[in-house]
Order: sequence, then C-alpha cells, then structure tokens
Amino acid sequence: MLTSSTLKPETQIKKTKTDAKVLEKRAADKAARRATNKEKRQAIAERTAAYYKEYRDAERALIDAKREAKANNSFYVEAEPKLVFVIRIKGISKIPPKPRKILQLLRLTQINSGVFVKVTKATSQLLRLAEPYITYGYPNLATVRKLIYKRGYGKINTQRIALSDNQIIEGALGKYGIQSIEDLIHEIYTVGPNFKQVNNFLWPFHLSNPNGGFRARKFFHFIQGGDTGNREHFINNLVKQMN
Repeated sequence: MLTSSTLKPETQIKKTKTDAKVLEKRAADKAARRATNKEKRQAIAERTAAYYKEYRDAERALIDAKREAKANNSFYVEAEPKLVFVIRIKGISKIPPKPRKILQLLRLTQINSGVFVKVTKATSQLLRLAEPYITYGYPNLATVRKLIYKRGYGKINTQRIALSDNQIIEGALGKYGIQSIEDLIHEIYTVGPNFKQVNNFLWPFHLSNPNGGFRARKFFHFIQGGDTGNREHFINNLVKQMN
C-alpha cells in the first residue's frame, strides 16, 4: 500500500527533472568552456613562440647584414625607426598654448608620463615643436616588454585597469586579434596594423624620477648635455632608470 510519504506531487517531479537538466547543461557548458580555454591557451602559446622566433630572426639578420657590409668595406644603413617612446620631463608652468596642446594630443598630461608614438611626418613635426618639454627615442624590444609588463594599464570604460589577466586584453582588443599581453607587445613593437587601437587602449605610463636624477642642464637638448629632444637609442637607458 502506498503512503503519502512515498508519493511525489507532479510539480515536484517536474522540478526535479528540470533541476537535473539545468545541472546537466551547466556541466556541459563548463566542459565546453574548459575545452575552448585550453585551445585558446595553446594558440596563444604558439603565437608567442612565433613572435620570439621572429624577433630572433630579425636580430640575426641585422647582425649578418652589418657583418656583410663591414666585409665589403661599406656601411650598413638601418631602416628608419617606426616607433618612439616619448616622456614628458617638464611640468605645467610657462608652457605656451601650442606646445601645451601638443602635449595634450600626445596624452602627456603629467610630468614623467610616457607614451608610444608611431613615427610619421605629422608626429615628427609635433615632437619637434614639443622638444623643450619632452625627451624621446627608439625603444628596443626589452624596453617595450618591461614597460608593458611592469607599468602597463589599459583604459576600460574610462577606468585605469592593470593588465593582470589576458582576459582583460581580449575583452578590449579581441576583435583586432589581440588576445594576450604578448600579442599586445608584438603589435606595439612592430607597429602593426592595429597599432592605433592598441596604443589608445594603453594608459600613459607613469614613470619615476630617474635614478640619480636628470642632468644638471635638464632643459638643454640631449646633444648639448641636457635631457630634452631626441636621444635615439639612449632612450632605453633612461627608461631603465625610470621604470
């Protein structure tokens, strides 16, 4: 004989079946996400390895070209740099309106702030006009990587967010094929087709005063013993002191 305790209402039976289906779907979705994330991590690892090979091959090709030129008693002329790193080294006082506007366009709103800039005829003219208030030069791969890893922040909904997770980068730049911090570094260093979008995503870098301070004649041009203007590859030494 069945008792009331052994009988389950129809609504309870339906609820139990629904709950089971929900749990089953959640488990399936979780397994699918795991598989997708595993594939994504593998793809990122493969791209990163390809980037490192690309960097090594380019470095070896440059060394070989210089050796060949030397063997032929000639000089090797390197390609024009495509990327500069710009640092503001003067505060807000006594800056005329035009250079002040240029600093705003470059997003250099604070002293010791730094940004990457693609070298074009237009940006070169802007940099020359702002030279009394900035220093800049050609960053190497190590400088780009250390800046982004140590001081890299992204702009998400006007907020400054640390680049602590590849998901942050993918969420903002995934539509451009940028899914990881190494993708981001590669796009900046090689001045890739999506450089503008990636660079605009990066918040201006906040640097420290250089170890030992700036030169005594700070506001003279670098070639005159000061710190302003184009210091070419010596920018890497300065960034190392300020990073």
